[in-house]
Amino acid sequence: MQWRYRETVLVLSTLAFFATMAARLAISPVVPAITDAFDVSNGVVGLALTGLWMAYFASQFPSGILADRFGERKVILVAVGGTAVTSLLLAVSPLFSVFVIATVLLGGVAGLHYSVASTLLARTYDGNLGAAIGFHNSGGPAAGLVAPVAAAWVGVRYGWRPAVALGAVIAVPIFVLFAWRVRPTEPRRPDDPMRERFERGPIVELLSRRRIAFTVCLAAAGAFVWQATSSFLPTFLVAYRGQSSTMAGAVFSAYFVVQAVTQVGVGAASDRFGREQATAGCMVLAVAGFALLILAPGVLALALAVVLVGTGMGWGGALIPRFMDELSDEEQGAGFGLVRTVYGVVGSLGSVATGTLADLFGWAVSFGVLTALLALVFVALVVNWALDLGY
Repeated sequence: MQWRYRETVLVLSTLAFFATMAARLAISPVVPAITDAFDVSNGVVGLALTGLWMAYFASQFPSGILADRFGERKVILVAVGGTAVTSLLLAVSPLFSVFVIATVLLGGVAGLHYSVASTLLARTYDGNLGAAIGFHNSGGPAAGLVAPVAAAWVGVRYGWRPAVALGAVIAVPIFVLFAWRVRPTEPRRPDDPMRERFERGPIVELLSRRRIAFTVCLAAAGAFVWQATSSFLPTFLVAYRGQSSTMAGAVFSAYFVVQAVTQVGVGAASDRFGREQATAGCMVLAVAGFALLILAPGVLALALAVVLVGTGMGWGGALIPRFMDELSDEEQGAGFGLVRTVYGVVGSLGSVATGTLADLFGWAVSFGVLTALLALVFVALVVNWALDLGY
């Protein structure tokens, strides 16, 4: 097959997502060391991680507006470059309050990437958008292959500060590569006053559309579980299942490897069989996987759980294109950023909620709540299909 420029855009956008995700995921494997160093609880660290994910999603809507005004390439470069800078700031934090601020800033700059890259792909790919977005989404799980194991190893050997600094080590070369190979992009709406894009009326109108509102609710529940899993799966494996920190980091990486491998298939399945059907299938797999994590001891059960949860948490390859299906070309920049902000900010509560539930009731209860949320998404999809509600 002849290599085309659109494949270059897809691969480099995926690498940019890899960089912004790796910096965030480098924190999770060293959470126990961070709690010890600053003498804080899981719930407090969960609050910091919730701040990270809230900032990440809160910046999605402005990122779309910025891309419409200045072009997607510039915004993605700011996202990757800012990730490098804030990762270094995180590593040198002398106080927990500074650590929290740096964590939130990391989330904010990293969040500039995803919506803008998805819009760039929608502009670049006329067909097979689900497969393209699925491939792009695999950049996050691929970061999960590298970042947790590397951060866990560096954390054990050198401490948590060099571990979180890995985000900068990864981001800098990808920034250079993206700047070198991706052409400048023409802004869609360079002359529109940015203040008008934040007016309440158009925002409410878009979010109140039946199919968009329903998809936002589904995505919020899925994002809640995804954030919680990304923040606390290694800690869950150590505290609840008795794994070593190194083993927990390896399992965490395997979880993301499964996502990276299956994301494209999930997106392609949504193109072929329908967004709702593929999303429902992901929910079934994830529920079964979480049940195994909580209830079934042993290495084989753990391995099967990782495959099921990893595949199920790739729901974005099926559900996110549903937003693009409902948005016009002119709406995709700021519109997709808006829905990402709404469902992502709600979903980011998964970190603090899961950490707090674990402190109060234990890890079985906290991960049981995540399982129930995914089951609720499946039920909502089935009811909408069975009763032909049109959501």
